[in-house]
Amino acid sequence: MLKIRNGDLMENNKVTISVIKADVGGLCGHTLAPDELLEACEAVLEEAVDEIILDYYVTRCGDDIDLIMSHKLGCDNEKVHGLAWKAFEEATKIAKELKLYGAGQDLLSDSFSGNVRGMGPGCAEMEFVERKSEPIVVFCCDKTDPTAFNYPLFKMFADPFNTAGLVFDPSMISGFRFEVHDVVGHKKVFLDTPEEMYMLLALIGDYEKYAIKRVYRRRDNEIAAVVSTEKLNYIAGEYVGKDDPVAIVRAQSGFPAVGEVLEPFANPHFVPGWMRGSHWGPIMPVGEEDATPTRFDGPARVIALGFQVCDGMLIGPNDLFADRGFDKAREKALEMADIIRRMGPFQPHRLPATMMEYTTVPKVLEALEDRFIPLEGLELIEEGGITRKDRGDVE
Repeated sequence: MLKIRNGDLMENNKVTISVIKADVGGLCGHTLAPDELLEACEAVLEEAVDEIILDYYVTRCGDDIDLIMSHKLGCDNEKVHGLAWKAFEEATKIAKELKLYGAGQDLLSDSFSGNVRGMGPGCAEMEFVERKSEPIVVFCCDKTDPTAFNYPLFKMFADPFNTAGLVFDPSMISGFRFEVHDVVGHKKVFLDTPEEMYMLLALIGDYEKYAIKRVYRRRDNEIAAVVSTEKLNYIAGEYVGKDDPVAIVRAQSGFPAVGEVLEPFANPHFVPGWMRGSHWGPIMPVGEEDATPTRFDGPARVIALGFQVCDGMLIGPNDLFADRGFDKAREKALEMADIIRRMGPFQPHRLPATMMEYTTVPKVLEALEDRFIPLEGLELIEEGGITRKDRGDVE
């Protein structure tokens, strides 16, 4: 859908792109946010054009609604976040009327308190001065969590085998800076590539604890990418839905080309999520029309929408993963799904207990606590090891 408006650019020459998502109800389980919910959100955003926002695009990935907005108010703006909250509230009313599954599940508060962060919805925002040509790619996911972007963002901004511009583009040869969040310990660290690449990998290879939040171009600290890193189970204290991240990536002219931004998804990788948020599975790149995960509530899906930002307007989108060039990736993802599904409730298909969202394991252990008995012939020694005296392992 192409939309061009004569927006008031005001005195601020910076533009902000905000992508805010929430699951407020699914049509028949966790498969799809129906049109009625998207239309409710569109009606709210349309009323705010030229007053709060400049332009918008509403889409869905599975049962998640994704609000893509451009404006001049900067990141974490109360009016913009309040607008998104209002849109989700209106959609929730309809979801409850239609008795949709999980109606309003991502809205963890009865009232808005100035910012959607910590209230359930996921949020990725960046502010920048428009270049002569400003292409951006917005990624939206379903049935996975923020760490799903660790691998592709590393490939985009730190792997010359993926991004030739790291070798051939003088504006990128100094590398990129990664802002990595410890989502469990609630702290962050900045790591520079290529010098600190190995330390970066040591962290972001841990999908349980570390997630890339932002990427900056080192030569001028210009924002290049941002991901939503909210984890609902840490916010609510219990499982209320998978975190289903969104991301914004700037492309071309000093950043990876659009083809380099998309290339990591040509080789599907395993991500946490899928059924009940408790399994490993492949993430499959699809067009908007195919973003309806149903098999075992999956596999996880990711869509990529390309926009040209023009005086704050969102020109597009171009449905980038609808390209037949990703057919092989989809086939490979389905093959990977077949292989991992054979494991059923066994690891490595099942996530380790510390990563599982839905799990009855603690209750099972509690019920069996009095039935566990010590193994005969085992003895703890001072050094912390275990030996079998009855087998003569120690004297």
